[in-house]
Amino acid sequence: MLRTLALAAALAGSVAQAQDLPDLGGQEIAVAVENAYPPLQFVDPASGEAIGWEYDAMAEIAERLNLAVEYQPISWDAMIPAVAEGQYDMGMTGITIREDRAQVVDFSDPYMRSEMAMMVRGDEERFDDAEGFAANDELLVAAQPGTTPFYVAVYDVLDGDERNPRVRLFETFGAGVQALRTGDVDLVLTDGVAAQGYVDASDGALKIVGEKLGTENFGFIFPKGSELVAPVDAAIAAMRADGTLDALNRKWFLDYKMGE
Repeated sequence: MLRTLALAAALAGSVAQAQDLPDLGGQEIAVAVENAYPPLQFVDPASGEAIGWEYDAMAEIAERLNLAVEYQPISWDAMIPAVAEGQYDMGMTGITIREDRAQVVDFSDPYMRSEMAMMVRGDEERFDDAEGFAANDELLVAAQPGTTPFYVAVYDVLDGDERNPRVRLFETFGAGVQALRTGDVDLVLTDGVAAQGYVDASDGALKIVGEKLGTENFGFIFPKGSELVAPVDAAIAAMRADGTLDALNRKWFLDYKMGE
């Protein structure tokens, strides 16, 4: 079910911009989601509803383009192959735009810039930066295979060996965070905004250390040659121009508090 996004600061601009966007006639599309990447998309612990920045953005895009959206949960490791095969019309879960991925799926224009952060337990004192982590062979990092945090862990933090036993693999991001909390791993790498959401909701159990480890751009993904790419790009451009993206950033990165 589509969520109606109430962004009073952007309403006037939205009306003007929408006149320049294509009308897709209520076209039904299936969008693959993971629901494990707050504040972009996650299940609200209070209501059990899937919410987040990307859901609000997609609702706004659907309204502007006259699309009917059905969200279908899928695991991260299956999402890109499934979209590439045409099982879904779109995929979204904070997906970093990368050349290797662009060989199998089409990306939208970037809707957000991401910086990688190091999230650790709140009482961690053995290291406070990437060099300190790498120097202690007993320390472990959680990652999902094929994700940007996996490659940052392997190539920017450790020795470049993708089989390094210090990288412990998990099917979902949430499982890696839980392993961090319980002491099964010592580090989780994720987008700085997502990390801050977890830290804010942890009541001191988690914290961020060290400097940011790189900058990445996020985009929606589509099967190769999808006719949705151009209209979605146009909607993103309109939302950037009229302040809607800024309003979403304020809502989810400043005003929203995880767990409240």
